[in-house]
Amino acid sequence: MKIASFNVNGINARLPRLLEWLDESKPDVACLQELKCPDQNFPTAALGEVGYGAVFHGQRAWNGVAILARGREPIETGRGLAGNAQDDQSRYIEAVVDGVVIGCLYLPNGNPQPGPKFDYKLEWFERLVVHARRLFGCGLPVVLAGDFNVVPTDADIYNPASWRDDALLQPESRAAFSRLLQQGWTDAIRARHPHEAIYTYWDYWRNRWPRNAGLRIDHLMLNEVLAPLLTDANVDREVRGRAGASDHAPVWIELALSVAGSSVAE
Repeated sequence: MKIASFNVNGINARLPRLLEWLDESKPDVACLQELKCPDQNFPTAALGEVGYGAVFHGQRAWNGVAILARGREPIETGRGLAGNAQDDQSRYIEAVVDGVVIGCLYLPNGNPQPGPKFDYKLEWFERLVVHARRLFGCGLPVVLAGDFNVVPTDADIYNPASWRDDALLQPESRAAFSRLLQQGWTDAIRARHPHEAIYTYWDYWRNRWPRNAGLRIDHLMLNEVLAPLLTDANVDREVRGRAGASDHAPVWIELALSVAGSSVAE
């Protein structure tokens, strides 16, 4: 089973690039972030034509998350995080695909910090930590996938010195990420590539893509049921270099799990 996460940075604006990548990579599950469209504008038909069912939680102009499943319909099990009834941002959706619980998230960026946006980031992160604890111990295979907007360590960024004031590197952000790991979650990319400089995001500014001045902020976290089944994990780095690309590249894992028969033509 192949599960991927991809911050598309506007699903309709970059739909040709998304469909191109789905055709090339053929993930069984694709978690998408930063849709930037309301639910009525989600490209359900276009994705269905290439064999993907979808559940989605959109928002006009901002945020938005979706879970795609190849040859089947994901079974939605939740959207949003408990603990703040006033939070109306579309940042979390959860579904089951072939018995695997998939949590797709788009964690707040938090800039500028300090300030209300950073406070919201930390508050949202704490609610995620609480929810993740429940998921981790549910007894089912679970993946938490998405744009966490956290650079976990200095090894996950090309030059930490130039980003020290950014919300993605703040001690509070990293501490919250560490609390997830302390629950027992496995960071799949680091499990497979413990010492490599691997990035998932390259800002459009300052020639950062050609210079490989990247950050690793998109993560796939596996609970103790699923972690032993991890066989591979990597980043489709070349996708970032294409015309009209998102500023993120897809990150993916492969698991020693069988997938129900697909009706998608190879």
